[in-house]
Amino acid sequence: MHPDDILRQRLYNQQIALPAFERPEDIVQWLTAMQAQEYARAKWAIALRGVGLNDRAVEQAFNDGKILRTHLMRPTWHFVHPADIRWMLLLTAPRVHQANAYYYKQLELDAKTMDRCNKVISKALTGQFLTRAALKTALEKAKINADGLRLAYIVMYAELEGVLCSGPRQGKQFTYALLEERAPAVKKLNRKEALRLFAERYFTSRGPATVKDFSYWSGLTMKEAQEGAASLPPAFEKENDLIFKPVTIPAGKKLQTTFLMPDYDEYGMSYKDRSAMLTDGGVPAWDRYIVCEGKPAGGWRKLEGADLETELFVPLPKTKMAAVDRAIEKFQAFLG
Repeated sequence: MHPDDILRQRLYNQQIALPAFERPEDIVQWLTAMQAQEYARAKWAIALRGVGLNDRAVEQAFNDGKILRTHLMRPTWHFVHPADIRWMLLLTAPRVHQANAYYYKQLELDAKTMDRCNKVISKALTGQFLTRAALKTALEKAKINADGLRLAYIVMYAELEGVLCSGPRQGKQFTYALLEERAPAVKKLNRKEALRLFAERYFTSRGPATVKDFSYWSGLTMKEAQEGAASLPPAFEKENDLIFKPVTIPAGKKLQTTFLMPDYDEYGMSYKDRSAMLTDGGVPAWDRYIVCEGKPAGGWRKLEGADLETELFVPLPKTKMAAVDRAIEKFQAFLG
């Protein structure tokens, strides 16, 4: 498959080229999970893929619990839909615990201590939302040391065990909530069902992609990723190592292939092999990239207010510069 065809399909499947959803939660569920440690830019990653969305709309969806922010898959923050969080933790939490095991040991956080922490956190959060500082206070009242990194890993452990997840923001402060109070109970999936759903969602929303890409993105082992890929229904095709669900991109539609890509965006983070989107000479290091026709063509960073600093890596013709200008205007409209 030609690299341009790979990029075109990925842009379409990731809801960038032709956004179809108007609600933030529908975009997050389509993508299953979206990396979100840079919260402000992660909100833009959602709006980039939506119809008429701005910062306020995404923030409201987050505060209302229509999208959650927690640790799953690789040990970093992700947005996830409330209906998906439990089966995703079933699959990915064991791998994240393995990744964290060294720090659990160094911080003297054994299973007995963690179980005690979870009980304290559950009691403290019942019926209310609390900041991390408030959770620290509750733990210390129970004679549990919660200083520095120790607190971070106590809270992450509770996330991975399905005890807590994100609550609404209080001003600029993040809060936590009990998962059982924030995410309505849904039909429970067994591991085999969850793995099949995970693979189907990934290759639908991010294909064409390889099993190695799926393993890299999800944090699953290669064996697990292969098992998931093997369970895909016949609608999925394979060309060399690439797996994809054939799509027909509507003719005559104006596609969004030039845009301001935020930090850790799924357009890049979803793939271990990013060669299709890179030019032969690579690209200069920048905070965030201006993507033109699916490939990085410049860098950008936000200044005060809606002002941006930009730099193009190569000169662009007027038509492409006009597309870059429209991309900047869309981001500024998002900011309001």
